[in-house]
Amino acid sequence: MKDLIEALTIFAKYAPDNHNPTHCEHDMMMVMGAERTAMTKEDLVRIEALGFYWSAEYDCWASFRFGSA
Repeated sequence: MKDLIEALTIFAKYAPDNHNPTHCEHDMMMVMGAERTAMTKEDLVRIEALGFYWSAEYDCWASFRFGSA
């Protein structure tokens, strides 16, 4: 749980404050709005260490680690 909260805290620095920034389907959690080009190198490295990767297919951050129970 702490890893997910840390990741969302990092994403919150870069994403607009919108109503629905996440989406889950097919065992994948997606986070929209946090553009990777705006993120610092340190945050990019940490986000990936926390289990997220940039999905070119969906144009957002995605994680199979947090997408299923």
